Formats: sequence, C-alpha cells, structure tokens
Amino acid sequence: MSSIPMTRSATGEAVVRAQDLSKSFGDGAVVALDRARFEVRPGSFVALVGPSGCGKSTLLRLIAGLIDKTAGSIEVHGREVTAPRTDVGMMFQKATLLDWRTAIENVLLPTELRRTVTKEDRRNAAELLRLVGLKDFLFAFPSQLSGGMQQRVALARLLQTGADVLLLDEPFGALDEFTRERLNVELMRIVGEVKATPLFVTHNIAEAIFLADQVFVMTPRPGRIAQIVDVPFERPRPLSLQTSPEFNRVVAEVRDILGDDH
Repeated sequence: MSSIPMTRSATGEAVVRAQDLSKSFGDGAVVALDRARFEVRPGSFVALVGPSGCGKSTLLRLIAGLIDKTAGSIEVHGREVTAPRTDVGMMFQKATLLDWRTAIENVLLPTELRRTVTKEDRRNAAELLRLVGLKDFLFAFPSQLSGGMQQRVALARLLQTGADVLLLDEPFGALDEFTRERLNVELMRIVGEVKATPLFVTHNIAEAIFLADQVFVMTPRPGRIAQIVDVPFERPRPLSLQTSPEFNRVVAEVRDILGDDH
C-alpha cells in the first residue's frame, strides 16, 4: 500500500509536540484546554481519558488544524499546525458514510476530492477494505452494513488519505461491547501494519490501557494533562490481558489520578 506513508521514526523526533497549548472560547469565557505540554513518539499509540468537557476533542481538533489555538504551540513532524494537513487524519464516533456510495466508493472519497482517481487508488482502497476485514463487502452500501462494519469502512477511508497521524475521537463509542472489543484488537493490528501514530479519545479506562503505549490523563475544565501514564505491556495484547492483576493495577492507577471526576 504505497500511498500510506511510514511514520517518520528515522530522525527520532517527536511526531506531535505541544508547548503550553491553550484554547479558549467565547472571548476567553470558557477555557477548554490549558497549557498542555507533551510529545508523541513515532509509532506510539496514545489514549486520552478524562471527564466530559475536559478538552480531549478540542486537543484533537487543534492537532488536526480544524480550530486555531489561543496560546502556545502545536507541531506535527516539526512544523507548526496552522491549517488542516494531509499528514493528519481524523475519525469520529459516527462513520458519516454517504448512503448512495458503496464501501469502496466511500473509501475513495478523500482521493476523489483531491484529484482524479486512478486504478492504483482503487487497488489501494480494495486492499484497505481487506485489511479491515471487509474484502467481501467492497460494493455493499452503508444500509447493508452493521454499525461495526460501517466503522471499518470509515477507518479504511481514514487510511486512504495517506495520513500517518491518526486522530480517533471515540470511534467505537456507539458500538456494543463485543463489537468494540473486536475492533480494538483490529485497530491495534492495523495501525501496527501501516506504521501510523494514533491518538485515541475514550471515556473507558480499560480500553485506553488495552490500546495505548501512553495514557494522557486529563483534568476537568479547564482541561490540563494531569499525568502521562506509561503502559508496560508488550504487543500483541490478547483480550485476556484485561483480567490480569497487572492490568488492573494500571487501571487503578489511572482511576486514582482521575479521582472523583470519572
């Protein structure tokens, strides 16, 4: 899949870096994010947890260049974020597929919006649908797909953009627990194969620890990063990991940091 770039790990530089990053709304009346400082390593999986309204989604939108910062700096691959970029892609809780387009046509949409679609683009889109487990559903319409399958199409569409920084805003939050667990395992496998760097927002502490190499624990508004917790588990991670004493110890650590706010 040549159109998907590899994460730029050769330099050893941070993929995403924030220094005193702040965002306010309403002429400063609402401080959504306050002086966030962090670095994201190449290929690292980062999860963000915290109470509702603590600035998790705001932080993703700042990284994506969808909104302007109020103060501080935010860089991706060493360049200041001032507008939406092709090396950053975002996925939301709803798949937002176009009902009148097939799965492969939905995956090809980002390419189609930029330029003429080639045969290589179509081959790549088909390969991405295979990668997410939908090789038999290339020509299915969204109405013919379950919620989990629609999110798989949305993930393939995100990868089709060629972005290597993937911002995932509770992408499986609306799904049942069984489907969500299966997609978490698939997500870990896929981002490993394409060498991407994901930042994943969730309210579920266990999900964050199961997926991530680091968990950014955020405070209530004004949102601050209270602590960054390093997750000690090697990959691949089986679902049975979640029943282990060590896993539950890390869950308890994150819960203690959140305190009564979660």
